[in-house]
Amino acid sequence: MSQRAKEISERIKVFSDEVIAFVENISENEWTKVCEWEQWPVGATAYHMGAGHFAISDMASMIIRGEDLPPLTMDQVNAMSKKQTQDHVDCTKADALGALRKKSEGMVAFVAGLSDDELDRKGSMPAFGGEVTTEQLIRYVIFDSAMQHFDSMKAAVGRT
Repeated sequence: MSQRAKEISERIKVFSDEVIAFVENISENEWTKVCEWEQWPVGATAYHMGAGHFAISDMASMIIRGEDLPPLTMDQVNAMSKKQTQDHVDCTKADALGALRKKSEGMVAFVAGLSDDELDRKGSMPAFGGEVTTEQLIRYVIFDSAMQHFDSMKAAVGRT
């Protein structure tokens, strides 16, 4: 494990623990409040973070193996996220927590095992403006995009 991978994996662990604690402590009423940024219920947004954002290791593995990433645009990624959320709009807290726990645990272990060479490998996808390293993909999906969702969820329930 590289020092960079260790630091990133530790940061993912801290972030995922914070998200999980937040989801554990929201009420039934808060679960259905709508996040302003996404226009999705808090519960569906939590599920999306677990099943989508913390599951990005599959795409990162493609970069590491030198495989072509899907040629998706950001509009296509957003449409896929919206569909996933619509499909799970009525998910339970247990569903969301299950996805968050399982996928974040896997993501932490995956990142912890990466070398600097693997973090620096490059792939290309229009959604990310063309060329992207494994590390850039992980940082964007977890620390930029997922963080926006988390901030939106907190705002929806008045816990900013």
